[in-house]
Amino acid sequence: MSSVRVLAGTRKGAFVLTSDGTRKKWDVSGPHFAGWEIYHMKGSPVDKDRIYVSQTSGWFGQIIQRSDDGGKTWFQPGTPAGTPPTTTPEGMPMGESNKFVYDEGAAPLTTHLWYDGTQHPWEFKRVWHIEPSLSDPDTIFAGVEDAAMFRSKDGGKTWQEMAGLRGNGTGPQWAPGAGGLGLHTIIIDPSNEDRIYGAISSAGCFRTDDCCKTWKTITKGLSSLYIPDPNAEIGHCIHRIAMHPSRPNTLFMQKHWDVCRSDDAGETWYEVSGDLPSDFGFPIDVHAHEPNTVFVVPIKSDSEHYPPEGKLRVYRSKSGGMDWEPMTKGLPQENCYVNILRDAMCVDNLDDCGVYFGTTGGQVYASRDGGDSWDAIVRDLPPVLSVEVQVLQ
Repeated sequence: MSSVRVLAGTRKGAFVLTSDGTRKKWDVSGPHFAGWEIYHMKGSPVDKDRIYVSQTSGWFGQIIQRSDDGGKTWFQPGTPAGTPPTTTPEGMPMGESNKFVYDEGAAPLTTHLWYDGTQHPWEFKRVWHIEPSLSDPDTIFAGVEDAAMFRSKDGGKTWQEMAGLRGNGTGPQWAPGAGGLGLHTIIIDPSNEDRIYGAISSAGCFRTDDCCKTWKTITKGLSSLYIPDPNAEIGHCIHRIAMHPSRPNTLFMQKHWDVCRSDDAGETWYEVSGDLPSDFGFPIDVHAHEPNTVFVVPIKSDSEHYPPEGKLRVYRSKSGGMDWEPMTKGLPQENCYVNILRDAMCVDNLDDCGVYFGTTGGQVYASRDGGDSWDAIVRDLPPVLSVEVQVLQ
């Protein structure tokens, strides 16, 4: 029987949840890296025991951690397992695996737009998202704040900026949203690994067709209330995009406001918010076996980050966004004021597709039946920042 491993990154450490294929009883390991913010953790699809973690702190900086045994032990890449971490006595990160240096030679950019309309220097703050290669366990991409794409080809030991993204001609116009200027979504096209999508808050959505050498802006059809120019390419606050691997040209997007869809690899978009109680939210994902079935979690507004009416509802569309139905069985339907962040929803590929999401209240919910019903598989964790799942044979 298959087994399942859920990776939950939180404000105060990383947690690894494991179950057999029934997904009824879960064992919890953690917190790993206790006290640190774990913005994202994700396993390699090539080597299921290889897991990468973004460990970050506003005080101590950024550290990349790696496990080669499914989360039992961890080390900073380039440092053998079991040896002391490469940090100073004060706890500051050292070592090449923690160096993210902007390539100013390849992308002659020194500033981007700031909140007040002035130009502001690019400053590395943290890794928001880790995306392992679909074919090589040692190749991984990292989306960072201030927004840029980095790649490691040696298992996280060293990192190089893929400077074509910042250098595509729009970089000086990028401005941070309320949560910063972060490259938070990276999607690799499974039919063509040279095609990669990236989404940035609040710059927009981008695509490369030559493995990060050049990038184009793909925002035609998007409309944002705070942008007066209806044809603006830059400035859209994208929260998350999702793709089904069998239909890589169809993308779904949760924007700052609006749920949108593209059927031509992002060249054009149209709104599919339909009858949602709110079209504001953060995560979006697609059923593993039904490419037209989409999941979102509506949030009341951009100033009130909790479910409308205090009812936690996952909305499911089986028509690619044309209509939506609330999936509430097992979820709290009163006095629930949590948020679900952009990287905190995922699906597994078991025959009965599992859907998972984590909340800022510390719960991780799972559905074993494609969203029809839900159970909290763990409660009372620190606020959950990210949830990823692995199916182990």
